[in-house]
Amino acid sequence: MPNDAYNVAADELRQFIEQYEHLEAEKKDITEQQKDVMSEAKARGYDTKVMKKIIAMRKRDKNDLAEEEAILDIYKAALGMA
Repeated sequence: MPNDAYNVAADELRQFIEQYEHLEAEKKDITEQQKDVMSEAKARGYDTKVMKKIIAMRKRDKNDLAEEEAILDIYKAALGMA
């Protein structure tokens, strides 16, 4: 009986590991696709550094982003940059 429990646990463990490895492979594929998108955008003349900043901004909470931009404007004005 203990040997059966070991086999069940080993099978379950193997499933978790294989599932994780599969997700890692998918993540690698997605990363490659993202690189391809940015390469194409760059080839068409877009600034990929700015695009990445916009993507990061779109992920953030709108209120937090607005507050940060307001503070940035205040600081820029204080330094004569606005």
